[in-house]
Amino acid sequence: MSAGGGKKAIIAALTANAGIAAAKFVGAAITGSASMLAEAVHSVADTSNQGLLLFGQRRAEKEADELHPFGYGRNRYFYSFVVALVLFTLGSVYAIYEGIHKIQHPEELSSPIVAIVILVIAIGLETYSFATAVRESRPLKGRASWWRFIRNSRSPELPVVLLEDTGALIGLVLALAGVGLTMITDNAIFDGIGTLAIGILLGVIAIVLIVEMQSLLIGEGATPDEDRAIRENLVDGERIDRVIHLKTQYLGPEELLVAAKVSIVAGQGIAQIAAAIDAAESRVRDAVPTARVIYLEPDLYRTQPV
Repeated sequence: MSAGGGKKAIIAALTANAGIAAAKFVGAAITGSASMLAEAVHSVADTSNQGLLLFGQRRAEKEADELHPFGYGRNRYFYSFVVALVLFTLGSVYAIYEGIHKIQHPEELSSPIVAIVILVIAIGLETYSFATAVRESRPLKGRASWWRFIRNSRSPELPVVLLEDTGALIGLVLALAGVGLTMITDNAIFDGIGTLAIGILLGVIAIVLIVEMQSLLIGEGATPDEDRAIRENLVDGERIDRVIHLKTQYLGPEELLVAAKVSIVAGQGIAQIAAAIDAAESRVRDAVPTARVIYLEPDLYRTQPV
């Protein structure tokens, strides 16, 4: 994911959620709807989250220094992890609490039609944000499923926005159902049930994000396709005949560390070995552009350890 592509999706989501949050708070104040209030808090959490993603991207652009010689790229993972925590605490926990409270103590809605109009408008805005994230993600997803893209992506922002927008759209439908059923049945308990369902939904999404971002924050290696491409391009069959072992780790979404011990064909001089290593690094970078930091150790392959 290019930083620009991710930023476009984040800004679209931030703009949509800020407007939606304001409208939902007005609707909640007018109607007294718990599900509307839960959705308003959800939108505030989403808006804050997009701000955190933008801040993380900015922090990741800091130049490497003596304390952090590999740079600050993992800031994008850290702030995406914070986003997941915010979604869980500010979105899920609050909605679950409010939903249980409203089920135990139902309150009649005033002007529920106002809530429905606002929710319909919010669905339109969220659809715009979701469509932008899908459009930005599609070139990177390729033929993989959306779930596989979310699980395997080493760039955190688009998966975060996709899951947030998916949760927001489903949450809006749940809120619409809660308000609608309350109007039809004249029983406010459905508003509380809708709120509780929103909280559970947000909790599931937050847990998925926490698991994925925690894995990236600890450090993930190259994808299977990248690993295969690296191994194939390290070997030229003439001066380097095999990869003895290989380790990789993403230092940030767009910077992959490659460390490998390669088997040099016997009988070469120092200059030939140096040229072989340089050529191997060039091939790997051409095949896997994110492989920006490469350390290769030449050795002779032995069937028995020495």
